[in-house]
Amino acid sequence: MTQEIYQEAIKFAAEKHQYQTVPGTESSYLWHISNVAMEIMMAHQIKSNFDLNYAVQLALLHDTLEDTDTEYLELEDKFGVEVAQGVKVLTKNNNLTSKKERMLDSLKRINEMPKEVGAVKLADRITNLQKPPRNWTKEKIQYYWDEAKLINQTLQDKNEYLNKRLDNKIAEYEVYAK
Repeated sequence: MTQEIYQEAIKFAAEKHQYQTVPGTESSYLWHISNVAMEIMMAHQIKSNFDLNYAVQLALLHDTLEDTDTEYLELEDKFGVEVAQGVKVLTKNNNLTSKKERMLDSLKRINEMPKEVGAVKLADRITNLQKPPRNWTKEKIQYYWDEAKLINQTLQDKNEYLNKRLDNKIAEYEVYAK
């Protein structure tokens, strides 16, 4: 991976997410996206059977369409069609009415893309399975835990290392869900 690719993507993401914090914390959103990228880099170190440059760009940019004012064409112009399409697939379709529909649609679209896109989804959920925010209800925590299991099962063939990491995080998260 070239440092320039990483630096360009994280600078773009930092500017786009500059006023956003990780839900339930005072931490900059960069904490989340850099952790997703770190999970991808660790997976690549274990087994280098995927395009690290592509996956890291997706990791750093995965929430730009969903959570910022970034436009698809802006991503395409700056990072290319392949990265823009990957980020778009990682973006939930808010035209669907229920959370469950949005997740099932997202997983279906992810499974139609290269394995790097699925690896980023796995890495994203790994980093999100922290102690839940205090304002989350027991039902929301349980739903999030069940959703993590669905993600891991549906994306079972994307990255063995990340699937195992997510399995472990799911097991650790059970204390909050039960």
